[in-house]
Amino acid sequence: MGKLKFMRNRSRFWVGMGVLALSVVGLVACNGGGGAAETKKETEVMVFEGGYGKDFYEAAATEFNEKTGATVVVIGDPRIDQQVIPRMQKGSPPDLTYPGWRFDSWKAVQDGAVEELSAALKEPAYGSETPWGETFNPSLLKLGQSEGKQYLMPYFFSLFGWYYDPDLFEEKGWTVPKTYAELLVLCQQIKASGMAPITYQGQYPDYMIAGMLQPWILSSGGMEALAACQNLEPGAWQSEPVIRAAKMVRELRDMGYFQSGATAMSHTEAQAEFINRRAAMIPCGTWLYSEMESSMPEGRRMKFMLPPVLTDGKGDPTALMVKVEPWFVPSAAKNKKTAIDYFKFLTSQEKATQFVKEKGTFMAVKGSTPTDLPEHLASAGELYDASSQLWAAQWREWYPDFYKIVGDIVTELLNGELTPEEFGAKVEAEAEKLRANKNVAKYKYSAD
Repeated sequence: MGKLKFMRNRSRFWVGMGVLALSVVGLVACNGGGGAAETKKETEVMVFEGGYGKDFYEAAATEFNEKTGATVVVIGDPRIDQQVIPRMQKGSPPDLTYPGWRFDSWKAVQDGAVEELSAALKEPAYGSETPWGETFNPSLLKLGQSEGKQYLMPYFFSLFGWYYDPDLFEEKGWTVPKTYAELLVLCQQIKASGMAPITYQGQYPDYMIAGMLQPWILSSGGMEALAACQNLEPGAWQSEPVIRAAKMVRELRDMGYFQSGATAMSHTEAQAEFINRRAAMIPCGTWLYSEMESSMPEGRRMKFMLPPVLTDGKGDPTALMVKVEPWFVPSAAKNKKTAIDYFKFLTSQEKATQFVKEKGTFMAVKGSTPTDLPEHLASAGELYDASSQLWAAQWREWYPDFYKIVGDIVTELLNGELTPEEFGAKVEAEAEKLRANKNVAKYKYSAD
């Protein structure tokens, strides 16, 4: 599998949370950084209570406390970020946090508010003599590195691709497309049957960026083209691979292969169209089954597929997108050692495997994937194992405002308001504004 690496441009730092940055420096100076004395009786862990809940972390904390004599307390909430942010601003953060997708973790890193964990990764993993860092998939671990230093930690991760209903395809005699040319033929067949070939979560353009635009930039121009876009290289967003990817999206739209009204649909509305067989395919991450399980018709199946690729493109046809929501230890935490030990426990082989079985997702810990995965995960797992190039949309976290703007421009493309060339020019103009903004730290994406 491919490896991912990320580096930050030292010369450009995000200006913000200055008081926090200064307070963190003071705390490190007084306490000696990661070796600070444990001063709080309770070790606070604040977690995003999303689709996987908080019960696993709570049960693990109870078990950890019984084994070690520690007092780890887990606090979970769907908007835990609204609690973490003011706590960090006041210099009294939790000891460990998984703040969720709304929290700008990289800004916290830039502001010096996140503990550097490279030394901890050299320590033994929980219940093992193996260095902790060696128990993780290195491609996923590197997603949390800046200039070779580890700040953000992976836990569970998702894969992003497309889904289809294998029973429906078998009934209709349809073949799962591996190439874009095959996709066009299939879409014609599906449309002729009276069904929408593809639906999408139009209220959230992220799904189309991740499911079509980026994979097709990569397929057309190789990882170099996609990396250039993430790195904000001049002209990258107007390059031939970007224009070609936009043409593919626009072609599917113009041929009537997208479900009518999809641009106005929420994620659950579009996904309901898919599971109820009003659309044959949908771009989504491996959380789809868990998110829709309660409303799925009895016996309904789904399988994961890669976005169809170009036969004449430069990209790796096995390339696969991964998505991680990180955990971290705040620099101003009072109980860093216990927090790290608890996270070591959470990422032990036993606990990681248990999380996969209970929550139905993948873990960044090596060897944590059981052989008896359910079909919707097994199909994704097979493609993950076979992939020689894993990649991540790291610019989504690095430049969230820019990413949102690109999403809005993608919607204009989907609405037929822009030509592919106009799309590229408009995104490139926004990229130039970001390049010129010296208040925003710049990062470097590379794949090796």
